[in-house]
Amino acid sequence: MALISSFSNDSTIECGCDEAGRGALAGPVFAAAVILPHDYHHPDLNDSKQISAQKREQLREEIIKEALAYQVISISVEEIDKINILNASFKGMNEAVKGLSIKPELLLIDGPLFRNDTTIPYQCIVKGDALFYSIAAASILAKTFRDEHLIQLGTQYPQYGWDRNKGYATKQHQEAILKYGFTPLHRRSFHLKGQLKFDF
Repeated sequence: MALISSFSNDSTIECGCDEAGRGALAGPVFAAAVILPHDYHHPDLNDSKQISAQKREQLREEIIKEALAYQVISISVEEIDKINILNASFKGMNEAVKGLSIKPELLLIDGPLFRNDTTIPYQCIVKGDALFYSIAAASILAKTFRDEHLIQLGTQYPQYGWDRNKGYATKQHQEAILKYGFTPLHRRSFHLKGQLKFDF
């Protein structure tokens, strides 16, 4: 299914918002806000999870070049543990929007929920990153910037394989936690008894 250039039919300044890393065991969550030209389209732009890593990197450069404005924000592990991952995701998207050089007139939020800390109207769109270019672009930026960050963090703790799993709960990552324990970059709020899959 082809993505749609905009949510509204007029010249409303729309901003797509998405996050990356919400379900990970380690590392910050990243959020992005992107304003694209109203008639923007690109044949390869889609939900970041549907695109190869190489293609995502190419699209990141395209988005940065073509966006009218964009912002990427990270929320630390400490903040995630303090306010919980859902609120951290909301906070990241709000901060990304507030950091834009252009004030949007409508926010397009990927997913069913949002806690708006701005005065800007918003629309929640389930699987919006596979429907609208601006949300897909935000998805690409959030994921590529987070992946890059996790690869850098992984040099400090190579035994956890963050260059490959990006902090998510792969079997290899879980086994490393059982063997080596948690690092300061693991989310303590995600490690309540029963949350790790100990059955290998």
